[in-house]
Amino acid sequence: MAKAKIITSAGAHVTVEGTPEEVAAIVKHLGGGKTSTARNNTAKSTRDNPKKQKPSPVNLITSLVDGGFFRKPKDLGSVKVALEEMGHYYPVTTLSPTMLRFVRRKQLRRIKEKKRWLYTG
Repeated sequence: MAKAKIITSAGAHVTVEGTPEEVAAIVKHLGGGKTSTARNNTAKSTRDNPKKQKPSPVNLITSLVDGGFFRKPKDLGSVKVALEEMGHYYPVTTLSPTMLRFVRRKQLRRIKEKKRWLYTG
């Protein structure tokens, strides 16, 4: 079953359900307009339901960088605690390569101090 949402030139919103041929005929009859179609009832347009980014270590650390968390040098333990405060639990062994990627992309810098790496923006 196909589904189409049509916005006419007058601004009216019309939702049509039926076979693909029926929907195409009605869209043609209405003179086009802006349409979004779906193959079945469960599929939705990407404009109606924008995808949220999944909370991955990369996305979460990016939010920390954007929020100014790394203005002062922080070690991996501090990053782990900050993510835990946000409700996301990752082991340090997962965070270490992620932080190194940020350094290689030059989004962060790292400094070795007393045999520990500190990350700063």
